[in-house]
Amino acid sequence: MNRPESDDYIDIHNHGTHGRPGYFQVENLMTHESRIPDDEDGLAFTIGIHPWFQTAENFHQQICIVRQYADHQNVIAIGETGFDRLKGPEFSIQRTVFAEQVRIADDVSKPVVIHCVRAWDELLSEHRKLRPSTPWLVHGFRGKKELAMQLISKGMYLSFWFDFIVKPESTLLIKNLPIEKIFLETDGSSTDIRTIYEKVASDLHLSMDELKSKIFSNFKKLFIN
Repeated sequence: MNRPESDDYIDIHNHGTHGRPGYFQVENLMTHESRIPDDEDGLAFTIGIHPWFQTAENFHQQICIVRQYADHQNVIAIGETGFDRLKGPEFSIQRTVFAEQVRIADDVSKPVVIHCVRAWDELLSEHRKLRPSTPWLVHGFRGKKELAMQLISKGMYLSFWFDFIVKPESTLLIKNLPIEKIFLETDGSSTDIRTIYEKVASDLHLSMDELKSKIFSNFKKLFIN
């Protein structure tokens, strides 16, 4: 398994990236794409069926692809998977595909990366029903403190939407969440993860090295220990 160094900038969710000195990036692979996990320095991978790209006709084949690579040494999580009320198939299909990926994650003892758009009740309902044995990481979060704490109370981790977290209005949220439950990401945008680290370090009155150390500790707890 490729692992970050303690002084790396960890980008927990990215698309279309490659290794870069001083950075550790988690590349999200989606089963409708052609890229597969490899052993490139500075990269780890997740693999999953995004709700935008699943249909009644293709999801069985895509689940087979997730199963094929779930045990790969550099695949550290299953996903992104989840629920989207704005784009994707009917919810009966989204539930089926999501539940199957949670089962795969439990089988290989790896976390699940969550995509959720306007479907938090559905996500929490599935968490209660499925009773997963591995933690979930909600990527792209930009909600309220009350929702954040509800998710954290279920053992979930949060990674913040890159455009939201660098804005002044995110400061109060980040200051009121347990730092041991957070990650940072760029999600394939042109934003440098270092810029996000700088904003969050300032919000939390931490040095850059202190924030790196805390995010590194979170990575070890979620993906290695």
